[in-house]
Amino acid sequence: MKKLLVERRMLLLPERPPGAPVAVQPAALPLSTATLNQVAQLIRTHRKTIGSRWRALDPGTQALLTLAYLRKGEALRDLAAGFGISAATAWRRTRETISLLAARAPGIRDALQHAKRTGAAFVILDGALIHIDRNQIDQPYYSGKHKRHGMNIQAIGDARGNLLWISGAIRGSIHDTKAARIWQIPRLLAEHGLLALGDKGYDGLDHNLVVTPFKGKGKPEWQKEYNRLHARLRGPGERMFAQLKTWAIFDQVRCDPDQITQVAKAVQVLNDYEHRSS
Repeated sequence: MKKLLVERRMLLLPERPPGAPVAVQPAALPLSTATLNQVAQLIRTHRKTIGSRWRALDPGTQALLTLAYLRKGEALRDLAAGFGISAATAWRRTRETISLLAARAPGIRDALQHAKRTGAAFVILDGALIHIDRNQIDQPYYSGKHKRHGMNIQAIGDARGNLLWISGAIRGSIHDTKAARIWQIPRLLAEHGLLALGDKGYDGLDHNLVVTPFKGKGKPEWQKEYNRLHARLRGPGERMFAQLKTWAIFDQVRCDPDQITQVAKAVQVLNDYEHRSS
């Protein structure tokens, strides 16, 4: 897989005096050229649709800027300096590209229909907390489980751990079980005749539709064996969020928490592009 090489400029000082030198530093993006081309074509088609005549960045450069922002997780002001544009322009162009990508993410019904068509016996359900930069007073975003501020997202994957669907982002104080109910996951599983394997965080959701391991100590041997089998079947599901977390934007999101939904869905689409190009 070819790697993209981004030449970005980084200021040597936080506040650079006039005439101070600027360092040029290469940064490799472990992404295929095919992914860059697909994103650029998406931008090109959008500009043609809206009749845009001129932009500070051509579609290929705008695609590269967005991929660098999502993959490297760098501040937009630093990337903007490297691309020779203002921070405001960098913000607008990355938001535009992220919105275009997010619009192509599959809905939950599409994901479950795909799983059903492939003959899957079950899907894997999991949740994660996307860390955000918030103060202690922002209690609705605080997860007691993770002891961090963040946004809760739910995901469904196939038996091999491939990500099929990712939910919108909701407040981190909401437990996985409640989040699954908010997204009506049990009802939709029943509609499509599917089961889901979930971790202990989903205990009590719906044992007939979301299968979880037994809790507690001193379990009889048959329950231990059941848990071992459950863990083997559900194990590949760890790949779902591992795929997302290779994108450094998720190390700690500093944008508006309401934008995390689009960022997560955009990254899912980019992962699909990478999967198809490999």
